[in-house]
Amino acid sequence: MGWYLLKLAILLPLIAVMIWGSLKLAKKLQAQVGAGGEGRSRTIKVVETMMLSPGQRLAVIEYNGRDILVASSKSGFTWLAECAAQSRAQTKAKANTQALADLGEDEFAQ
Repeated sequence: MGWYLLKLAILLPLIAVMIWGSLKLAKKLQAQVGAGGEGRSRTIKVVETMMLSPGQRLAVIEYNGRDILVASSKSGFTWLAECAAQSRAQTKAKANTQALADLGEDEFAQ
């Protein structure tokens, strides 16, 4: 029993250090390859996703100055729509302005 506990006390921390080291190494290699390098401009960017059902989701992808709406499912991707990309700050400001305008119209309708 004592021999088992001694092996456990030595091997368990050793395994934990090996797992930690492999995760750090994977992160370093991933950054070098370019799949997440910091300070690098990205050509394709996933702006937003929405889950429709367990196997289906909608995604807005920004590519080359365009926003592309796609649906993804188990069978693949389907292109749905495309429009010029606007900055996210402009879109939020427009939505807030529209909400305030709608609120003002509701007050006058009463």
